[in-house]
Formats: sequence, C-alpha cells, structure tokens
Amino acid sequence: MSTVADKLARKSSSKTSAKQVRLRLVYVDFWSAVKLSFLAAVALAIVTIVAAFLIYMVMSTTGVIGKLDELLKAFDDNFTLSDYVSLPQVMAFSSIVAILNLIVITVLGAVIAGIYNFMVKVTGGLLVGFTSN
Repeated sequence: MSTVADKLARKSSSKTSAKQVRLRLVYVDFWSAVKLSFLAAVALAIVTIVAAFLIYMVMSTTGVIGKLDELLKAFDDNFTLSDYVSLPQVMAFSSIVAILNLIVITVLGAVIAGIYNFMVKVTGGLLVGFTSN
C-alpha cells in the first residue's frame, strides 16, 4: 500500500523536460510605464529627503558645520555658513530637489515607453527567452 508521501516522492524524482519559449516584446503600455516610473521616483524622493536629513544631522553633530564657519571667517568676517545651512533650509532644498526629480523621472519613463513603442515598428521588438523548470 502506497501512501500519498510515496506518490509525491516518486513524482518529484522524475525529471520533467524544461520547455523553452521565445517571445517578442512588441508593446510597452504607456500608463503602466508612467505608473512604474512614478513609483520609482517616489522611492527615490523618500531616499533623497532621508539622506539629506541624515547627512545634515551627522555634519551638525560632529561639528563639521562649525569648523567650516571658522574656516570661512578667515576669508570674510561677515559670512557665517550656519546662517545659510540650517535644518529647515536643508529640508526645504531636499524637498524641492525630490519634487523636481519626481517630475523628471515620471516624464522620462513616459518618454522612454513612447520611444520604445515607436522603435518596435522599425526593429520588430525585443526577443526574450523563457524557460520553465
């Protein structure tokens, strides 16, 4: 009498032949490319803001900004770096950069999808091979 475990063991030991399929990518959906590039841009925007915050906090904690103030006072007594580089100003600048990157990356994803769809008409598409194991 064979059990279910014996039947499963016999099935797993038999080798199945891997089927190979070659497909041609002939169309990239415009809105899918826009959504995907927007999500990638959002992730990059979050990384930009967090990285700017962490870098500022490390520089502030270690006293690098104070040392740069002392160095710049040797050239000009009226200029202090800490007047221009504070946490709100750094976060505002990084937020502006993140928003601009968000717009540029989203538009770039749409443009690349459009260019690919146009070039498929000329080249016939990208040949991709798949296999099942």
